[in-house]
Amino acid sequence: MTIALGFLAIILATLLGWLLKQTFNTTPWEMEAVGDTAHHGPLGGTGDKSKLIALLTLLAVVTSFFALILSAYALRMELGDWVPMTEPQLLWTNTVMLIVASGVFQWTRNAAVAGQGERLKPGLLITGVLTLGFVLGQFIAWQQLQNSGQFITNNPSNAFFYFMTGAHAVHILGGLYVWARATTKVVLGSGEAAAIRRSIELCTIYWHFLLLVWLVLFGLLLST
Repeated sequence: MTIALGFLAIILATLLGWLLKQTFNTTPWEMEAVGDTAHHGPLGGTGDKSKLIALLTLLAVVTSFFALILSAYALRMELGDWVPMTEPQLLWTNTVMLIVASGVFQWTRNAAVAGQGERLKPGLLITGVLTLGFVLGQFIAWQQLQNSGQFITNNPSNAFFYFMTGAHAVHILGGLYVWARATTKVVLGSGEAAAIRRSIELCTIYWHFLLLVWLVLFGLLLST
């Protein structure tokens, strides 16, 4: 179990590192002269740099949070009262929706950087529908477990399942708040184009990160 957790942690760290490397490689970090050029390119200004650093700090905190949960999971399951639970099959459908949502967000982000404004509205709306579908699907999965008599107090494995999936869903909802603000501006045609682009870029990083976290959590639940 410890080896499996370590392997999953390495996968998450590797994928997250690749994602951040791609971000830094496409960002002109050198100080630019104050002027119009400070707004060109993806996340090009010093204000954008501060927002990206704030997001990366948040991701580091969230990573530590879930790493602690995984460590507690590994320690708790070694005790004799641990009974593995059967995960609802709906989780597979939920996972596919989150994968597609992350892919559509990347497509929308590329459109924003390329200045293809006509793709922003459908891309953001599709991403939102799929992500909300994921959260709703998680809730339905919890309902299925309760209907089958698998309550949170029945077994430690049940408690960890509800806690881990619930914590992940809360982080998804937090991201949806920022998504909603950006989407509202796009739909209403209000807000500065550069500011909307920056929000979409940062949200895309966050969506990819939460997808990676979910894949690790889901893989762990399936393997134990």
